[in-house]
Amino acid sequence: MFDHHKVELEWGGRTLTLETGKIARQADGAVLATYGETIVLATVVSARDAKPGQDFFPLTVNYQEKTFAAGKIPGGFFKREGRPTEKETLTSRLIDRPIRPLFAPGYKNETQVVLTVLQHDLENDPDIVAMIGASAALTLSGVPFMGPIGAARVGYISGEYVLNPHIDEMVETNLDLVVAGTSDAVLMVESEAGELDEDTMLGAVMFGQKAFQPVINAIIKLAEVAAKEPRDYQPEDLSELEATMSGLISDELAEAYQITDKGARYEAVDAAMRKVFETLYPEGAEDPAWNPEQIKSVFKSLQAKVVRGNILKTKKRIDGRDLETVRPIVSEVGVFPRTHGSAIFTRGETQAMVVATLGTGEDEQFVDALTGTYKENFLLHYNFPPYSVGEAGRMGSPGRREIGHGKLAWRAVHPVLPEAEEFPYTLRVVSEITESNGSSSMATVCGTSLALMDAGVPIKAPVAGIAMGLILEGDDFAVLSDILGDEDHLGDMDFKVAGTEKGITSLQMDIKIAGITEEIMKVALGQAKGGRSHILGEMASALSESRAELGEFAPRIEVMNIPVDKIRDVIGAGGKIIREIVEKTGAKINIEDDGTVKIASSSGKEIEAAKQWIHTIVAEPEVGEIYQGTVVKTADFGAFVNFFGPKDGLVHISQLAQERVGKTTDVVKEGDKVYVKLMGFDERGKVRLSMKVVDQETGKEIERKKKEAAEE
Repeated sequence: MFDHHKVELEWGGRTLTLETGKIARQADGAVLATYGETIVLATVVSARDAKPGQDFFPLTVNYQEKTFAAGKIPGGFFKREGRPTEKETLTSRLIDRPIRPLFAPGYKNETQVVLTVLQHDLENDPDIVAMIGASAALTLSGVPFMGPIGAARVGYISGEYVLNPHIDEMVETNLDLVVAGTSDAVLMVESEAGELDEDTMLGAVMFGQKAFQPVINAIIKLAEVAAKEPRDYQPEDLSELEATMSGLISDELAEAYQITDKGARYEAVDAAMRKVFETLYPEGAEDPAWNPEQIKSVFKSLQAKVVRGNILKTKKRIDGRDLETVRPIVSEVGVFPRTHGSAIFTRGETQAMVVATLGTGEDEQFVDALTGTYKENFLLHYNFPPYSVGEAGRMGSPGRREIGHGKLAWRAVHPVLPEAEEFPYTLRVVSEITESNGSSSMATVCGTSLALMDAGVPIKAPVAGIAMGLILEGDDFAVLSDILGDEDHLGDMDFKVAGTEKGITSLQMDIKIAGITEEIMKVALGQAKGGRSHILGEMASALSESRAELGEFAPRIEVMNIPVDKIRDVIGAGGKIIREIVEKTGAKINIEDDGTVKIASSSGKEIEAAKQWIHTIVAEPEVGEIYQGTVVKTADFGAFVNFFGPKDGLVHISQLAQERVGKTTDVVKEGDKVYVKLMGFDERGKVRLSMKVVDQETGKEIERKKKEAAEE
């Protein structure tokens, strides 16, 4: 019934298995990928024909984690998986980036890759397994995919590279790097690093690229017995249209790309486009030789040739810069005085307006992952409104792009944040991109660093980011620092590097061609280091280190520790006591399981009042000390006084006053404030208090008062 095929290999100390022919047989390609005991089903379906009038490649990658994979039931009212989590969105992008450049040029048939996590062993992250599964399924599907690719995660522990570290080893590593590529080139890199130098980062990329070669060989071995017949696809021949169009507008395009101002340049390019349509697709034409999609595709190709040719020939860029010059930078901090920290970072025509907000433990984000629920105290949200590129567009919830760019900036800044024990705040940073022509994610990195320093967050060092580009024609190449939007769209690489003066904190690379070599990456990393250093210098003109004090409107947090067995006493039945403390002092209080108590308020008096209240609850009264208390009950034999937090004690009628007392209520009534001395505890542990040895006006002990008077 099943035409089942399977390959296995030992990889990184665990068994990797790829099998096909048993599950999802109606898909064009389906592979069950198992690594350790983590299992991912990868499927590929591609339409037989492209939709008429479609001028782009509609590739969709959907990575989805089923909670049953970890033996869990989803939370929420509906008890089923809902919208994609941040992890699912980021992993979908991670898989999309290396496979997209490997589809045949001009292929526009709708294609969907679905990766479903069926089992998670809580040791091996499913993202690498899913990427390998996607590569295998595409290779078997018969679609024009010039793969396969391999992928690997690289850690750096005790000065050694580690292939596919276990999840629990990630707390020890100074690097989390994912690399994907073919047998001879790298296509994609995504990483977070602890200020590592360029040689170490490049070594990690090449280590990973070498390590996944056995995986590529295994996919090829599986394809030899299980791949479907390749589809009969031939790219459209548009050489005649290209020749005609080149003769028509090549001079106009060349002149347009000599204009350094973005707006004026776009007007000139649009004028060339209108000329093409007026000539080759005139209004009212009955049977034009070319359709609009073909014309637009060739027009973009001509744009690329003009821009790329000029750069390789003259070493000059669209805006007149040389290959290494960074656009003018203006850094500003404290732009919104009532926020906790704010900055505006402007680089050329790219601008990020960034605001940092300090919160308490109550503001931490709970993340429900397959590996378990955890709390995140650093949030970075990136927004890209349409006005930032001079367009009117739909505003909605964050898309994949916003989530991906925000996470890239998060990875860049996260390694320099203070430990929670040192700075017990929840941090939220929001980056609003107000102008864009070039890497807004790297502008977000710079703006985030400045906003956090403006807020008084003691980061280890400022972080800057720069986006590098590549023009590659044969053996001739040019690496571009601080690329423009056009250079990104028409170039071959988007290579983003962020870090401090000491080293790299994040590296992301996307390639639009079949891959790049170690030599090109080395040049790009070296050039990026110089650009990063320049940007850090420009940022320092606004602020070079964190402010010594928090802003006026930021909450203050003080930490105290209480015995674990006293936590229940502070919280009270149903939270009654802690609610009362919060209501009456105005401070926010967060108590952790280890007895750590964080007290937050913008007022020092409120914090001190809450601390004292908690102290009276958890501390033990000392014999011989005098306390002020409140009479809570009277009886024939004496009065009960609440004198130390929730603690009450008896003042026997004989201890109420110096003279003999016939009736308790002759001396005190319920609600009276009195001074008492803790005399000790009886044989049953009950508290014994005395009022008669304390001066009720001054709160001083009477014997001591007489002695002090005699000495005077």
